[in-house]
Amino acid sequence: MTASDRSSKHTLSVLVEDNPGVLTRISALFSRRGFNIDSLAVGPTEHPDVSRITVVVDVEDHPLEQVTKQLNKLLEVLKVVELDGEGSVQRKIVLVKVRADRQTRGQVVEVVRLFDAKVVDVAPDALTIEATGHSGRMKAFLEILEPFGIKELVESGIVAVGRGSRSMTDRAGRPA
Repeated sequence: MTASDRSSKHTLSVLVEDNPGVLTRISALFSRRGFNIDSLAVGPTEHPDVSRITVVVDVEDHPLEQVTKQLNKLLEVLKVVELDGEGSVQRKIVLVKVRADRQTRGQVVEVVRLFDAKVVDVAPDALTIEATGHSGRMKAFLEILEPFGIKELVESGIVAVGRGSRSMTDRAGRPA
């Protein structure tokens, strides 16, 4: 078995026309192939009629190529780019509510500072914290907070953009 035959995570950035149902058609394409979506984030781009879907899937290389070709066949899909870890900036956001009474609040705040996070809500027995970073850093952040007691947790899907000055879109909002 070669390295390319093994399963691995792939991040795809998909530019689409902002039409109703496009996300359903794209996620159904992955589902029909039996691929589990690890992360999914959708949002507007710098062009009002174009959205970006960032999807992370754990697949073998060959079937991913088939899915990419099928994505490109969808009318609303403008461009599909695979973003590798070194050639892109990838981030996720975490909102976490942590137990923090008078005795532990200072320690929790120190962890917040250490990870360049910020406290966004304060209650007598809890702090809600916002943190942003790559997946590994967010995992480490949560592991350190775990002993204090995580009361609630929300993580976004990964968002990603290619490094450098090149863009997936030109000024008209169409693939570059």
